[in-house]
Amino acid sequence: MTHAPQRSIQVVAHRGASEDAPEHTLAAYKKAIEDGADALECDVRLTADGHLVCVHDRRVNRTSNGRGAVSALELADLATLDFGSWKSREAWRGREEPDWVQRPEDRGDTSVLTLERLLELVTDSGRRVELAIETKHPTRWAGQVEERLLTLLKRFGLDAPAGAAESPVRIMSFSARSLHRIRAAAPTLPTVYLVQFLSPRLRDGRLPAGVRIAGPSIRIVRNNPAYIERLKRAGHLVHVWTVNEPEDVDLCVELGIDAIITNRPRAVLHQLGR
Repeated sequence: MTHAPQRSIQVVAHRGASEDAPEHTLAAYKKAIEDGADALECDVRLTADGHLVCVHDRRVNRTSNGRGAVSALELADLATLDFGSWKSREAWRGREEPDWVQRPEDRGDTSVLTLERLLELVTDSGRRVELAIETKHPTRWAGQVEERLLTLLKRFGLDAPAGAAESPVRIMSFSARSLHRIRAAAPTLPTVYLVQFLSPRLRDGRLPAGVRIAGPSIRIVRNNPAYIERLKRAGHLVHVWTVNEPEDVDLCVELGIDAIITNRPRAVLHQLGR
């Protein structure tokens, strides 16, 4: 079903346009901006020498041609790895290959992506593109992740928005402690509590202190639509991950979801009449 324009639902590119290009690469985020995504989602981890990089897994084995934990590798080590080849050319056989496959010499688009570089991309995009940054825990660096994150946001003038609605950046985590650190140091930055399993203490729609956005999985939304209603009644916004199927997009529209986090931003925008 294609809906009349649903401008109230934000479309967030999960790890970039990650169905079309390798996740967390410059290629994926450039594609998401080109496709019209309202916001970009990324996961951040701290390297051994203190740089925030956009990598989902604790180890680089799945998404690169290297091995090892991100926290044990320096940025220079990560920079030698290829984060694009796993998304094989075989997937494009018989179809027009996307830019990230056509230009293998443009190594920068599939090498490790620092959060700093992603912030530069968003800043230079020519329109408002929001950024949803997920802190990954547990990690050996604990609170240093949030400390480095806020230091970097401050450099871009993004650490102290006038209010949550004005902020182009929000911080997400499954860790309530991580969000507490953010709230304590930067109280006007919006925070999102990610929920994978609906525990008894969450069923009534409560969130950690100061958090105003819930981030349930699409599985929770499908199985517990009444939970979404409770969140709404409590005055919370709801951002759902990862929404790729057309019927799930329809469900999110029906339930009044505020943001859809998807690997397929272009398709979801089309379905929403945009």
